[in-house]
Amino acid sequence: MATRKPTYSESSIRVLKGLEPVRQRPGMYTRTDNPLHIIQEVIDNASDEALGGHCTHIVVTQNPDGSISVEDDGRGIPVGMHPDEKVSTLEIVFTRLHSGGKFDKGVEGAYAFSGGLHGVGVSVTNALSKQLEVTVWRDGRAHQMTFADGEVSKALKSRALTKGEKSSGTCVTVWPNPKYFDSAVIPMQDLQHLLKSKAILLPGIKVTLNALKKNDSYTWQYEQGLRGYLTESLAETSSGETVIPLFEGEHYAGKDTEGFAEGEGAAWVVAWTEDGSPVRESFVNLIPTTAGGTHESGLRDGLFNAVRSFAELHSMLPKGVKLLPEDVFARSSFLLSAKVLDPQFQGQIKERLNSRDAVRLVSGFVRPQLELWLNQNVDHGRRLAELVIRQAQARVRSSQKVEKKKSSGVAVLPGKLTDCESDDIARNELFLVEGDSAGGSAKMGRDKEFQAILPLRGKVLNSWETDRDRLFANNEIHDISVAIGVDPHGLKDTPDLSNLRYGKICILADADVDGSHIQVLLLTLFFRHFPKLIANGHIHVARPPLYRVDAPARGKKPIQKLYALDDSELGTIEDKLRKEGAKDGSWAISRFKGLGEMNAEQLWETTMNPDTRRLLPVALGDFDQKASEARFNMMMGKGEAAARRAWMEEHGNDIEADI
Repeated sequence: MATRKPTYSESSIRVLKGLEPVRQRPGMYTRTDNPLHIIQEVIDNASDEALGGHCTHIVVTQNPDGSISVEDDGRGIPVGMHPDEKVSTLEIVFTRLHSGGKFDKGVEGAYAFSGGLHGVGVSVTNALSKQLEVTVWRDGRAHQMTFADGEVSKALKSRALTKGEKSSGTCVTVWPNPKYFDSAVIPMQDLQHLLKSKAILLPGIKVTLNALKKNDSYTWQYEQGLRGYLTESLAETSSGETVIPLFEGEHYAGKDTEGFAEGEGAAWVVAWTEDGSPVRESFVNLIPTTAGGTHESGLRDGLFNAVRSFAELHSMLPKGVKLLPEDVFARSSFLLSAKVLDPQFQGQIKERLNSRDAVRLVSGFVRPQLELWLNQNVDHGRRLAELVIRQAQARVRSSQKVEKKKSSGVAVLPGKLTDCESDDIARNELFLVEGDSAGGSAKMGRDKEFQAILPLRGKVLNSWETDRDRLFANNEIHDISVAIGVDPHGLKDTPDLSNLRYGKICILADADVDGSHIQVLLLTLFFRHFPKLIANGHIHVARPPLYRVDAPARGKKPIQKLYALDDSELGTIEDKLRKEGAKDGSWAISRFKGLGEMNAEQLWETTMNPDTRRLLPVALGDFDQKASEARFNMMMGKGEAAARRAWMEEHGNDIEADI
């Protein structure tokens, strides 16, 4: 019996409206293990009020009915009619995605520095709650509105203030909907840690937690926070005595600081210990960045360069010992609080900062202060340098032990391979670069300590139908195999990977159609003849930008160079520049015809620097081997042009719709 094929027509295209996208895919907007993050969105709004100097007390209350209330004494969310939308601004904030007061980062913006970026925070909270009630004290009156399942259930009502009632502020009470979360229970320890960190990062601000269990209720207020917090945390983790006194400092850009907006910068406190578990926490505009990011990379870079400079100045480095950033960072504990005018996070839950400029921002402020401090306190500097040198020597000994296990037979490496200096396989990277000119830029821009370059001429052979014993007749494939140190093999084989020379093998091709074709040919080679490298996570695809945008100064934001991967990202950047007050035509757009057009510094910053690049790992995942091979035969087979054309005619619209 013939099965009916699904139809694809105009009615197949569905448009999700309002908060429906959040309810359909909650994992795109928040963590779904428990509701803490949707409560954190409300807490972050109150914290942003405090960060702006408008709030002195934040109170979080756990109610008996399972709800959580967050109250502040800030300015209160505006409640009047929105000039464009013609409905209450309060309703817009809680029911419309991409609405809020944190888009305008100029001098006159309501929030110059904030964690909120995209206007989806409390609207996501509302979408994933059974009920949400908000009370606003503003303009001499109290205003109340109630929502159910993300929709208005009780319209906005205003009343006169009662005697003794506060005159300004906001209180949001949330009943999380358990169907969107693995567990409806909010972990109290995590909530306590979050609120405590807010108090520490907001000197003088009082933060109160009223819990159902009285012994879980706390009030935190710190006049001087970071130093005491780190000292307390180190004592709790039994990390032992610090090698030198805590190194703390802060620095923020002034009006004349080139490349950064006024007020951007960081505060930090760092400790080094001989043993114990390091304590490491970082924040951006008060948002906890539990997965780190570019601001932590800037701290690491600044600390490393300062310590290395001190050790070299005082001739402390033993012969044959070369310091690496991880040697300085291995025994360090730190708290880092960065202020970034327009931070770019990885995903809505904001666990990792991706802003490229944050590396230079934090490193540029940390390094000179630590260098000055070490040279003013030479005894402390020597103790720290000695600790770091011991770490480097231990690392070298460890790598030597690994080397002894390797085969002594070494193939002659390809002449065009520009190898790296390190023997640490886990750290080493090989870039397979399209073209000799791009290879030249990559050689100059790379970190020669751990990055190797193998330029490829032209397009690699389509190896899908090439027998394994004929592979090495192709010079490019021969050079790739010898450089990597692994012989061709099949999916079911158990190849010898002990001679693998690089932990990461990165395909670096132009960001155009020809570059994509080269990526496909190389991925076909690895899937067909080196599948264990993919299975073990060694293969990656580098993503160079296609466009560079030279953006003018606007508001607090200085002149910038912005990079876009494709046309879609370029459009997003242009829309953002318009919102920030830049006029059409005031920015210049350059299109990179190829990697060879990038200078070494641009290629390093956008594509090769581990702190700022975008590198996609390639994985096999769960797949049907026969079906996958059939699809590859159709896509890559030399005699399958008719089948490819038919497939594209049948599925072309589906692919466009998915995109």
